[in-house]
Amino acid sequence: MTPLARSRRAAQAAFATQGLVYISLTARLPRFQDHWGLSDLGLSGLLLMMVLLAGLGSVSAESLAKRHASATLLRLGLGLIAVAVPLLTTAPAMPLFILGLALYGVGLGAVDAGTNMQAVALEHAYGRPILPSFHGAWTLGGVLGAALALALGNAPLWADAFLCVIPLAVATLPLLPRVGAVEDAAIGDVPWRPILLVGLGMVLFYMVDTAAQTWGPTYLDDVFPTPHRLVALATFPYLVASLALRLAGDGLVARHGVVPVLRTGALVACAALAVVVFAPSWPVAVVGFTFLGAGVAVIAPLSFSAAARIAGGAASDFGSAERARVDAVIARFNQFNYLGALLGSVLTGVVGSGTLRVGFAVPMVLILGILPLARAFAASPQQVSATE
Repeated sequence: MTPLARSRRAAQAAFATQGLVYISLTARLPRFQDHWGLSDLGLSGLLLMMVLLAGLGSVSAESLAKRHASATLLRLGLGLIAVAVPLLTTAPAMPLFILGLALYGVGLGAVDAGTNMQAVALEHAYGRPILPSFHGAWTLGGVLGAALALALGNAPLWADAFLCVIPLAVATLPLLPRVGAVEDAAIGDVPWRPILLVGLGMVLFYMVDTAAQTWGPTYLDDVFPTPHRLVALATFPYLVASLALRLAGDGLVARHGVVPVLRTGALVACAALAVVVFAPSWPVAVVGFTFLGAGVAVIAPLSFSAAARIAGGAASDFGSAERARVDAVIARFNQFNYLGALLGSVLTGVVGSGTLRVGFAVPMVLILGILPLARAFAASPQQVSATE
């Protein structure tokens, strides 16, 4: 196996680890909520704190990316997650639980930024679209996390503490290094207007994705008489469907184009959320979550790919300075992730504090914003330059 292939596998492992840990924890949110006696509003407040700290972690990654390789930033984030997981799952008191959640938030942001920096660098090195496969690795990790949550069932929360060994192991893998020294990365000449349009599309994706993964299990638990051990079914089939579409994503985009794929997915997602909102029983809601995963699957990888392409311009060969610039842009672009997460986790919980049916009606309407935004994802660097 070539060094480039080994780095690709290492980055995929980091994506999978992020998905595994995140879904393992969110699928158990009803247990955390019961254990600490949190209301939906109280849980929304803690999720808000975590999302804001994740944004801080990503902002820090943007600053550090100007002088440090994304591999270094990614390893730092993985280390923070390894510390946070056992702390928040075994905390004997609420302050320690909150501290663990805070550390996890910062680590989450650093890993989000670092993994996507690695992915766009590897995509450029390969010279063909491979971002969906990286996000597919995240989804595969999420599937394993949801399966783990189902298997643990009513096991005590400390049973998840062992997950800390996985990010520690992945941090030792041969991630892609940055070649050459970089003093600083100038990003003032980046065409931010088209990147903003793509970023708005990513906000809509993470709004839906976070709502499904954060509140889906609670929705099944609160709205229906769902067996407690089966509430993770809100997440598991969602991720399986998302994984299937991401694995097929390269072929779908090559065959039909970015714009039709995104617009079709948005319509499917809206219909799926309507099924969730008006579901008469929990099995019907699970069907809705399943189709939702298929509808929104490729938005995130296509967002990062488009942003990196626009930020890199028309150059066919990146030096270390150009690579550092794209890394910094990707870290800043990753902030759209957390704006979407705020809408998905916090707004859904607040609006749905009376009933989560109303909470899920918010992303049902807003996901249709992808329809007018889809064209921005197909813009080439030459087209961007022509509009500046």
